[in-house]
Amino acid sequence: MPAASSLTFYLLLSLNNMYGNWTGGTGPANYGKGGKNERFGRIPALSKFGKDKGGECIWKGGRMFYSVKIGLAMLLVLSLVLACGSPSTHDPVNGDPDNGGTGTLSLYLTDAPIDAENVTGVYITINEIQYHLDDAWVTLEEFEGPLEVNLLELTGGISVLLGDFELPAGHYTQIRFILDIPEPGPHPPTSPGCYILFDDDRQEPLFVPSGGQTGYKATGAFDVPVNGTVEVTADFDVRKAVAVAGASGRYILKPTIRLVVNDEAGSIAGAFTDFSGYTNIVVFAYEDGAWQDSEKDEPAGDENRFPNAVTSGAVSAEGEFVLAFLAAGVYDLVVVETSDGEFHGLLGFVSDVEVESKVETQLEIDMATLESEL
Repeated sequence: MPAASSLTFYLLLSLNNMYGNWTGGTGPANYGKGGKNERFGRIPALSKFGKDKGGECIWKGGRMFYSVKIGLAMLLVLSLVLACGSPSTHDPVNGDPDNGGTGTLSLYLTDAPIDAENVTGVYITINEIQYHLDDAWVTLEEFEGPLEVNLLELTGGISVLLGDFELPAGHYTQIRFILDIPEPGPHPPTSPGCYILFDDDRQEPLFVPSGGQTGYKATGAFDVPVNGTVEVTADFDVRKAVAVAGASGRYILKPTIRLVVNDEAGSIAGAFTDFSGYTNIVVFAYEDGAWQDSEKDEPAGDENRFPNAVTSGAVSAEGEFVLAFLAAGVYDLVVVETSDGEFHGLLGFVSDVEVESKVETQLEIDMATLESEL
């Protein structure tokens, strides 16, 4: 029985026991004719609750008035309970950050490699981190910014902890990074917070796209449990994020950052057994069935090839690669060759690779056995 219904039943029962059946237990008191109360014996005829025909207060020194006051007080409590409604049944894990509980978000940052071979660093400066709650952005006050990070140091499954943050318990789908990044102007910025560093020590600032903003959303669902901790990694994927803007030659930053719950993620660790004759190989991971032949076509404007890849990994000189922070599921791998950071050719596919949570899937790939199509 719900709490409010139980209290209602208890109060009504108490009132019934208090007044009794003044007519010998068979019905309500007859205030005009008098009656017999089971607890106090015969009660003379009452006139307006407490006066007998002689005008004297009866029922043992005015206990009738005292009992009526108690009854009225109990009815007042009952009305307040009913007005407040039933207790909350919010689930602190699956939704509702307004239930009063809090938990901890441990937020990490990682990256996928960039295609350009002459780039030695992609630096971003994070001024602020926000989370989305009740249609509003809320700042994580515990984040200590500004923080400069070289994203190219966070590839191959490496990540950095941005902090442990206390949040209202509940379900979240968005985080936003506020970066120190300039908008294009007549003069280049003297000390940009976000920039690319090339192997000849040349530095190029990263700009906001036309009509853009300094806040970059990271999307993906996660739950903050009451009095618990959830570990989440934001995958920046600089290969998709950095592009050259048309004739201006400016480098712009337009990331689509994905959020992955660490405990729900797995990875793929692969090794090519025969890759002689190939110098620069990149492996892209696609969700099963997501690959389209147009992915490899020359992109329009400042877009990139392979736009729908979940992540990518560069193959080392030893023939090894890692595709980290993948949600559990089935993936198709697309193997390509690059030259001077540009797409050189599609080498083949590896289909139906299964990834499980908290498991590193091991692959051994022979170039001669790559599939020609998906």
